[in-house]
Amino acid sequence: MTPVWRKSTYSGTGGSQSDCVEVAALARNIGVRDSKNPEGPGVALPPQTFRDLVGAIKRGDYDVP
Repeated sequence: MTPVWRKSTYSGTGGSQSDCVEVAALARNIGVRDSKNPEGPGVALPPQTFRDLVGAIKRGDYDVP
């Protein structure tokens, strides 16, 4: 099965607005890759790990001061 990659509708189409990650449902994991480099490396995360990561991002745990 070929993954269907998508990115947030909040992503723009040019400049720094297009700096995003894409996600895809894989067989048992969630795939994450750089939208600017779709052929480059990516990561596959178990669903709970992906949910934890999204939660941490939303809380601001990785914000740069």
